[in-house]
Amino acid sequence: MILNLLVLRCKNLETSKLFYEQFGLNFVKEKHGKGVEHYSTYIENLVFELYPLSSAEAVCSSRLGFCLKNIESIVLNLEIHNQYEFNGKVIYVVLDPDGRKIEIS
Repeated sequence: MILNLLVLRCKNLETSKLFYEQFGLNFVKEKHGKGVEHYSTYIENLVFELYPLSSAEAVCSSRLGFCLKNIESIVLNLEIHNQYEFNGKVIYVVLDPDGRKIEIS
């Protein structure tokens, strides 16, 4: 099995896009048929999309993890919520604009 789609619902689409772009992601604006405008990017075979949060939806407490190059320069620009060591690596935990925990290693 291969995970090929991840959609995050966001309170403020532009703010979330800017947050995730810090990890090196490049989003394109999309709209399918009569659907809402959203942002999309590829991470290898995974489509990662940011959609606006509707008034009937709640932000989930999902947790994501990203393995990044040049982590030192990236974490300088982020507020570290927590950090811990796992398998000899330092894992930094930051919060995205919607309060989801994002692990960076």
